[in-house]
Amino acid sequence: MKRKASAVWQGGLRGGKGTMSSDSGVLSKTQYSFSTRFEDGIGTNPEELIAAAHAGCYSMALSAELEKADLTPESVSTNATLTFEKTDAGFTITVSHLDVVAKVLGVDAAKFAEIANAAKLGCPISRALNAEITLDAKLA
Repeated sequence: MKRKASAVWQGGLRGGKGTMSSDSGVLSKTQYSFSTRFEDGIGTNPEELIAAAHAGCYSMALSAELEKADLTPESVSTNATLTFEKTDAGFTITVSHLDVVAKVLGVDAAKFAEIANAAKLGCPISRALNAEITLDAKLA
């Protein structure tokens, strides 16, 4: 499997602007800029897209781990919050924190926590990030 996306940037860092597109068409010349990345400008930014990817990937990974335990989730809701800060190496994603609420019948909190942590370790986006991955997972 290969997935593709592209970006075009025009101009300098602060005054420039760019667009990002994905082969699926979900992103199509989606605007991003210095202000959308480092301030509160309108548009997206790479870190927001990574957070969305992490939330989506983790939700699917948790569903898979629950199915391995013969449990079927009614719902899994994941919010990912990336910490993006300046380090000695430059701007870096240092933490991705996952807040998860799942509705799953037939599982106790301890078993759910064990399964949720296994999903965190198995999530491909978690493994791709060179950052601390933290997790708060609870049953609805």
